[in-house]
Amino acid sequence: MPTMKSAGKMKKAAMKRPATKRPARSAKPAARAAKPTADGARPAPRHGLITHTELASADPPATRGWCQKVLGWKFGQVVPTPTGPYHMWRFENGTGGGIRANNPPEVPGSVPYCEVKDIKGTYARALSAGATGMMQPAPLPSGMGWIAIVSAPGGVAIGFWSP
Repeated sequence: MPTMKSAGKMKKAAMKRPATKRPARSAKPAARAAKPTADGARPAPRHGLITHTELASADPPATRGWCQKVLGWKFGQVVPTPTGPYHMWRFENGTGGGIRANNPPEVPGSVPYCEVKDIKGTYARALSAGATGMMQPAPLPSGMGWIAIVSAPGGVAIGFWSP
């Protein structure tokens, strides 16, 4: 699984891209969905909705090519990060994700990021319910929200994103 340090660096680097027709790491799809409405009000957070999925791959370009060919996913420009290239996609419904290299001893796998209203409260409840902290709540650059990651009972990594 990513370490707090490597995950934070990757998220910061990935979030520096200008807003274009690209998916984003962790928070961007949800952040876009949470933009103010025409009357200026922010929509209510969609607690628990998976808004972003991150794939940790032993061969990110091969995974990307397979996803393009088999699933028809459309990718934006590759984003350089301190731990290697990050391949992002975005779906029309506002969700998306990214493909990055796994960070040994992490094995290839995926991390879903769920939208939550109160990231610090959700993180604390997750820990008290038996999860192990992997990345404490941390702000993303440019006001893109907050992220955190826990290992749920059974070892499953679950990310949280909050505006």
